[in-house]
Parts: sequence; C-alpha cells; structure tokens
Amino acid sequence: MYVQTHEMGGPSSPSEATLFRQARAGCAESLNGLMARHDGLVQAVVRRQALGDLPFAEALQAGRIGLWRAILGFDPSRGLAFSTYAWPCIMHQVWRAVKAHARFHTQCMADDGLALEPSDPAVVWEATSVRQALGELVHRLPRRLQYVVITRYGLNGSLPALYRQIGTALGLSDERARQLHAEALVWLRHPAHSQTLRSLLSRHTLADYESADALAQHWLQRRGGRHGR
Repeated sequence: MYVQTHEMGGPSSPSEATLFRQARAGCAESLNGLMARHDGLVQAVVRRQALGDLPFAEALQAGRIGLWRAILGFDPSRGLAFSTYAWPCIMHQVWRAVKAHARFHTQCMADDGLALEPSDPAVVWEATSVRQALGELVHRLPRRLQYVVITRYGLNGSLPALYRQIGTALGLSDERARQLHAEALVWLRHPAHSQTLRSLLSRHTLADYESADALAQHWLQRRGGRHGR
C-alpha cells in the first residue's frame, strides 16, 4: 500500500501545488523534494510489477524516472490526484525497463551461441501481464456484467456465447444482454478502472483518458444517468 510521506518543512512551507509549479519551472529544490515525498509510490508500483529477471534496484531506478516525468507533466489545476496521474507513468517506465532487460538477455544468449526459446521473453512477459491485468479488471465488474463479459468472450475456457444464450441464462431478452455487454465495456474502458491495462498497452495519454471518459459520459446520458437493471 502506498503511503505518502510529508517531510517538507513546517506550516510556512509552500503548498504541494506550488511545489509542482516550481518544479515544472525548473526549481531543482522543489523537484527533489517532490521526488523524495513520493518515492513510496515508486516502491508500491514496483512491488506490484512482474519484473522477470530485472533486479529490484534497477526497477526502482526506472520507476523514479517515471516519477520524475510525472512530476514535470502534472498539472494540479486539473483536479486529478497526483498518485492517480503518476501511477501509470511509473508503471510504464518500469515495464519498458523489464522489456529492455529481457531483450538484452536474449541478445547476449544469441551472441554466445546458446539455444534460445522460440518466444521473446519480453513478448511473453508482456502478454502474461496484459492477460493478468485484464482478468483482474474483469473481476472488478459488478457480478452480472462480469458474467456477460466472461461468457461473451469465452474467458472461462468455454466457446464465446451469443447474446441469446446470455439472455436466456440471465432471464433477459437478447437486446438487454447486448445492452449489458455495452455497459460492461464502458465500465472497463473508464480511466478510473483501466489504468493498469492502459499502461501495459501504451494507451494512457491524456487524450486516451479524456476519450474514454467522454464515452462513459455519453453512455450515462443515454441511460438517463443510471445503470440498467
């Protein structure tokens, strides 16, 4: 669990929003202070990542680069919590380090004439991480929407189900099953739920999040601001 530390001066110290503005303007003292204050966030991200053969210390260093970039790109006036903004930035940087390390290891084996596995370890790690993140995200859905997604895409190992089959199982019409499927996809795409998966897929820019949020708002307006029953 990430616990933010507060060790930067007393009551007369500048607010954190001021420190972010000063850091973006080139103030090294503010930048270093924010790096120290939020280092626990880096450690929290790294502990949740699959690192493969990447040493923990190197993963931390990569994560701190992500934190540094997040600090310089963060705009407090948008009303978003810094940890929410920084988490995918840190995760993406660690992910890149893991991939680079895996590719370097593979190349070294090739240069030494050693037998290689048919699959690139970085690709295997990436695919495994995406599947894990997707599975965790789907299981956060409300129970009925979770059932719709799992059966519609065969995530339980069965053949993908038709809307008619899903509707019959739930005692609903085909059309209602289709609506629940659309509702589930909106939920899964929403920035509040999909940070980890978006980071792994490199779909975590501000434009990506704004687009997903706009889709969610459009859906809620069509549904009258309520989830269907």
